Amino acid sequence: MIAIAPVAHLDAVVTVPGSKSLTQRALIAAALAQGPSRLIGPLASEDTHFTMEALRAMGMRCDETDPECWLIEGGGGVIASPGKDIFLGNNGTATRFLTSVAALGQGRFHITGSERMAQRPILPLMQALQGWQVDIISDAGSGCPPLTILARGLAGGKTVLPEGKSSQYLSSLLLVAPYAKVPAELEVQGEIFSKPYVEMTLAVMAAFGIRVEAAAGLNFFRIPQGQYQGRTYQIEGDASGASYFWAAAAVTGGRVTVTNVPVPSLQGDARLLPYLARMGCRIEQTGAGITVVGSQSLEGIELDMGDMPDVAPTLAVVAAFAEGTTVIKNIAHLRIKECDRLSAVVTELRRMGAEVEEEEARMIIHGRAGGTNLHGARIQTYNDHRMAMCFAVAGLRIPGVEITGEECVVKSFPDFWERFGRLAG
Repeated sequence: MIAIAPVAHLDAVVTVPGSKSLTQRALIAAALAQGPSRLIGPLASEDTHFTMEALRAMGMRCDETDPECWLIEGGGGVIASPGKDIFLGNNGTATRFLTSVAALGQGRFHITGSERMAQRPILPLMQALQGWQVDIISDAGSGCPPLTILARGLAGGKTVLPEGKSSQYLSSLLLVAPYAKVPAELEVQGEIFSKPYVEMTLAVMAAFGIRVEAAAGLNFFRIPQGQYQGRTYQIEGDASGASYFWAAAAVTGGRVTVTNVPVPSLQGDARLLPYLARMGCRIEQTGAGITVVGSQSLEGIELDMGDMPDVAPTLAVVAAFAEGTTVIKNIAHLRIKECDRLSAVVTELRRMGAEVEEEEARMIIHGRAGGTNLHGARIQTYNDHRMAMCFAVAGLRIPGVEITGEECVVKSFPDFWERFGRLAG
């Protein structure tokens, strides 16, 4: 458990680790590429460690001796059968991405993970891979991991992803499609959530030499055959990680600059900034980075966060300090994250005294300026890194906030508590 100390005055400059989303996508592209790659500024965390260990088990050479520059020797699309289970913890991105990578191989692959991962759906991805003639089953018949794949490569041609509820399904298919036996086409049915993550995947693919033909609505793709080419790739600072520091400025009325999230950014989570501006913050962009200057008179807003679910909990915490009602819509997919984040955020805000309504796909926060109705509480994190980090923000304004299970931040931001602690200095 860690106790958060309120700050009387906040004026800080922060550098955040590399983007988890970009690191994992670049790792996959580099591992499948022809020739060596250098990943500059990657994120070293529990999730990326699982990804890298799995790639090593599949025959790739990954050198992380220099934490600022990882060297990846690509296999040109050749995937070795690991001869052992591929354990991925509760790393949803890696589980979905590496399921498709395994399908490129020859032989038996068994993908498993934590107890929570066994509750996280992957059936739509399985169905799309089956359309490319991949022999894949959910061991428990639940449409969730563990998975067994009897791989013999991707047939290619046309397949259908029956839903876009998780953009990771779509990104997984796109990343491996260039290695199909014939040119691949992919149709996505239903609403596509988190489109910026799909756009990020396409940008990473293009950076490594494969350009995909995508329909305007991102519901149909033609992917050419080819091989990624090894290259040097710079990874942006993590916008999701930056959100907690920008939110810290918002709730305290202070000032925080994050130095290494660029504008424009490949990361959809950087779009949190205009919402903070609508609530009353001032946003400044200079050569030093992106600065948020908070306000003592934040106002509630209504917004759709379907494209940026990872920062919806961050904004929900800020909303508890804003005068009036904030409605966060289109967030049903928060329920299939590391925990049911929609329900968890509502529960923990209520634990602090906030008035919050929970619906299937939205939450409604009835805030008060400065959080005058809030009080300290022992926050449960549900072994979810984003729960720990977003509620730490509340403790900068409200005395008595304690975070349990705080070690869960290793999933995406291993030294979060050290960097966050500097805000008080």
